[in-house]
Amino acid sequence: MATMPLPGANDFPVICVGGSAGGLDAYIRLLSHLPCDLGVAVVIVNHLRKTATLLHEILPHYTKMPVELITEGLVVRPNHVFIIPPQRDLHVFRGQFRLKPISKPRGWPDVITVFLRSFAENWNGKLVAVIVSGFDGDGADALCAIREVGGVTIAQKLETAEQPDMPESAIASGCVDLVLSPEGIAVEIAKIAKRDGRDVVQAARG
Repeated sequence: MATMPLPGANDFPVICVGGSAGGLDAYIRLLSHLPCDLGVAVVIVNHLRKTATLLHEILPHYTKMPVELITEGLVVRPNHVFIIPPQRDLHVFRGQFRLKPISKPRGWPDVITVFLRSFAENWNGKLVAVIVSGFDGDGADALCAIREVGGVTIAQKLETAEQPDMPESAIASGCVDLVLSPEGIAVEIAKIAKRDGRDVVQAARG
């Protein structure tokens, strides 16, 4: 029998941002326009296999929220930005991050898909899945699972992405609620944080 999450430990919104090539531009533009006191956690999953990430050193220049490189057992907290380390799959359990060896070490990684599915299964708060610039289609296969638990799904507008493959694959999944620029994504996240997420989804779906 699965252990239930701690009551109240994971009832705030989490913004799951997945990207790859060209993602840095999108992360900077999104965070630069995102208020730092919304009560949301932002988790950036940049799918890297071997190259060490520098996002936790670069992104603090563009947000007042603390930016942390995820370690095993780190507690998910609001008003923080969390960065996945390379060569790891990311999961969440009982309000904490869990890291495992990357399950697909060859070919295009699927760390964003793995991450989104874990949050859909184990997070009680609102979820917003955002797919930005990158090669291949990582993340697209998990977007319907996010919608099934009442989450909101957003893809970066193709003409604003340096590499449109990932947002294009997300849109093709048929499970994207909104297609926006990084600045527009920040505006929507603020709206979602301030009112019931279900109203936002219904408005997005018409």
